[in-house]
Amino acid sequence: MSRVSAGTVGGPKRLRTALAVLATAVATCGVVIAATATPSSAATCNGYVGLTFDDGPTGSTSALLNVLRANGVRATMFNVGQNVQNNRSAAQAQVAAGMWVGNHSWNHSHMTSMSQSQMQSDLSQTSSAIQSATGSRPQLFRPPYGETNGTLQSVASSLGMRQVIWDVDSQDWNGASVSQIVSNAGRLQSGQVILMHDGIQNTRDAIGQIMANLTSRNLCPGMISPSTGRAVAPDGTTPPTGGPTTPPPSGSCTATATTTNVWGDRYNTSVTVSGAGTWTVVVAIPAPQQVSTTWNGTASWDGSGNMTMRSNGSGNTFGFTTMFNGNSGARPQIRSCTAG
Repeated sequence: MSRVSAGTVGGPKRLRTALAVLATAVATCGVVIAATATPSSAATCNGYVGLTFDDGPTGSTSALLNVLRANGVRATMFNVGQNVQNNRSAAQAQVAAGMWVGNHSWNHSHMTSMSQSQMQSDLSQTSSAIQSATGSRPQLFRPPYGETNGTLQSVASSLGMRQVIWDVDSQDWNGASVSQIVSNAGRLQSGQVILMHDGIQNTRDAIGQIMANLTSRNLCPGMISPSTGRAVAPDGTTPPTGGPTTPPPSGSCTATATTTNVWGDRYNTSVTVSGAGTWTVVVAIPAPQQVSTTWNGTASWDGSGNMTMRSNGSGNTFGFTTMFNGNSGARPQIRSCTAG
């Protein structure tokens, strides 16, 4: 642009014309860059993580997209259908900025209390609103509050969507500071997914530091695979093997449990398995607590309060909801993880 001058273009009128053309070209290029933005360290990616933002679009979606673009981030936006209907342009801006859009229900209700037909109507209406606004029908679904059951998963699947919970909770919804959000995000490992939210200033302020930490560990933002629910490269390929993601010896695996949500009478636990594609994990449930729902695995129980969860082709993260039943202080403990 430093080459444009009145002397070289022949007068003010031609100058204005040239500048207008140039501005249009810059604006057009900006859209292209935003849609294909990738981290500058992409060549050194040893794995991918899924950055997700729930509850949009909001009045702050534009500010969030600006921060994501500035840091070369593509993320998954789990949108509320009612918000999409009321703010179609923001949903369109998400896609234009290169983000992926998922279904987060129509109005963020407790869906496990719904009938199957109500679930079907809610998710279908949301997917239709997203498709109408963006041109693409969502392939991913995140249940509000992380609350789910077999019926809800079946309904989502019938609508062509894979259910995605999360491995790491940023706690931004719980008033976490910028440093706390950054610290929580620092636990992300290759293939994992973090929960964040649209419309929170601290979350936007944390993005730069989150990216710096990921880059230092050769991890890059990726898409969430509709097949596995795990983070993969933006083009859909699986993360490379070797380096820091080398699995444990054959026959063993590692299971890590995280409490993701806590309510007055119950809480959710997410367990991530590394080192094996098929696995069996034994979890001790503290008495008199009782598991009410499970997802992404096949569960069975013995008479001593242990739950055995076996992989069922739904990826390497499973979860369950536990009722306190008067014991709100204890949490489940991983007893063993066996490959195969």
